[in-house]
Amino acid sequence: MTWSMPRPVLQVVAAFLAVASLGAFTLGALTAPPRGRLPGERGDGQVGQILEATEAQPLSAERIGGAPEPKVLTEEEKAKLEEEKKAKAEAAALAKAEADKGAPVTADAATAPVAPPPALQEVTPPVKAEPKIEDPPF
Repeated sequence: MTWSMPRPVLQVVAAFLAVASLGAFTLGALTAPPRGRLPGERGDGQVGQILEATEAQPLSAERIGGAPEPKVLTEEEKAKLEEEKKAKAEAAALAKAEADKGAPVTADAATAPVAPPPALQEVTPPVKAEPKIEDPPF
């Protein structure tokens, strides 16, 4: 390799760079603090008081947008809800009475077994299609 400066000048420059880098490292190591502090730790090594947010509340839709307005039910809706409650109570009482007798319970919409969701059903893996000879491998 051809250098533009004579070899002794290059050696002096290299020595100066080595001394400067070692001096900077030494000064940095000597002037560094002994160790860092963690949040909540005092400078003298004692641990400070633990802070607790007593009035903290999670962000919810009600807190951000305000409380939703209550839905007012009409008389027809109230009657329909009451009829549904009565029908469920009658079906439960009938099922309990039949269970007490020892007779098999008839399956209706309220007591019919529920099929597992699609995620829990057995799924067959898809069949891989063989690549055509004309297709590139990438």
